[in-house]
Amino acid sequence: MQAVKTEQASAVDPLFRPLRLGAIELANRIVMAPMTRNRADADGVPNDLMVEHYAARAGAGLIVAEGTWPSVTGQAYCRQPGIETPAQVVAWRRVTDAVHARGGRIILQIMHAGRIGSDRIKPAGVETVAPSAIQASGEVFTDAAGLQPFDMPRALTTEEVEAVVEEHRQAALNAREAGFDGVELHCTSGYLPMQFLCSGTNRRDDQYGGSLENRLRFATECLQVMSDAIGADRVGFRINPGNTFNDTRDEDSAASHAALLQRGAQIGVAFVHIMRAPIEQIDAFALAREHFNGQLILNDSFDAVSAAEALRDGQGEAVSFARHFIANPDLVSRIRKGQALSRMDRKTIYTPGPQGYTDYPAAAE
Repeated sequence: MQAVKTEQASAVDPLFRPLRLGAIELANRIVMAPMTRNRADADGVPNDLMVEHYAARAGAGLIVAEGTWPSVTGQAYCRQPGIETPAQVVAWRRVTDAVHARGGRIILQIMHAGRIGSDRIKPAGVETVAPSAIQASGEVFTDAAGLQPFDMPRALTTEEVEAVVEEHRQAALNAREAGFDGVELHCTSGYLPMQFLCSGTNRRDDQYGGSLENRLRFATECLQVMSDAIGADRVGFRINPGNTFNDTRDEDSAASHAALLQRGAQIGVAFVHIMRAPIEQIDAFALAREHFNGQLILNDSFDAVSAAEALRDGQGEAVSFARHFIANPDLVSRIRKGQALSRMDRKTIYTPGPQGYTDYPAAAE
């Protein structure tokens, strides 16, 4: 039995080596990926459930907290948290304090949804905006009226785009005030930075549209002001080349993302959180390694053994897990001990309340 345990530990050993991610010291290389869970209150303020949920997962080398709006204009979903108001900052501080008290590290994913959302979700009078007035195909769940089509967005003026960039600078400052160790800019899944990047959603004729150089400008400026505000060594961004989620398409996704990776490298951000490409034509991990000289967090469809193998092969410096962390608050301990993983209940991923959020138990010894 001891020989089996030793073999299991050796297989996953790379996951338990410490890592310095920019300015952030990680005890291990197992990262909790950001996951929308819709548990904040109606005003986007984190609550007791969120404190308990994140604290229980503080064994991760790093937690990337869920996509959080920098301003209410960027809210996508019901019960999604923000990092705009004093009440939100204070409430997030309770989360970060709880994680730090257990020895964990936690950063915040900044996510402006752009055209993804509904006026049934945002407060009255808050518009849905985007690079161009192009409605996304699809629907979003609203507590008020069930599934609703995405809003027809209003195109931002040039001055308004500049103001949204400034909102990202302030969001980074607010995140640090709330105790986060850093921030991650959400640049995939069809949200605002990706809407600017992709040729299918950006039909602008100012400096933020047209050429690839111009379509890169919004995400690049956001990364720059966030880095200026809190230090590039506490900033990263998440991408998924080839992703068409939320009706977002680009004429050459590999080339667009290669250019974005190069811009991030020039700014000197600490890391890229890179998701496996959903199409065979793109090797996202190799693309990121070629065009970005910082550290990589790999994501999508890993188990412990394949994650450790990816680190051994030099594909990245850390690996993030999403679904496994939902049902296994003690995921890091289970991997270390070779214990079986619990399975998540898909029906309770996005529902309000503790069920499927804080009621998954740790493994028995």
